Amino acid sequence: MAQDLLSVDYEVYGRVQGVFFRKYTQKEGLQLGLVGWVQNTEAGTVQGQLQGPADKVKQMQEWLRTTGSPKSHVVKAEFKNEKRINALDHKDFRVIR
Repeated sequence: MAQDLLSVDYEVYGRVQGVFFRKYTQKEGLQLGLVGWVQNTEAGTVQGQLQGPADKVKQMQEWLRTTGSPKSHVVKAEFKNEKRINALDHKDFRVIR
């Protein structure tokens, strides 16, 4: 049986800009086999979208909440619009500049 695919939007708060957070997020997402995107916001946060197998999305959510890049300091991570999807909307995991 095929595993459920999930899509979730995220925003991460704390010291997450200027610390290679986007690069590490892309690397972690790709290692987990996820697709989506990540970008800095004008508010000093990092936001994006994750899509992939439900268990891998959950692992990535935990990574965003507790780990991040080596020099980052995550204060909180918010997740919204979580939903099951039938197909992936993205082909890769992109850093948007």
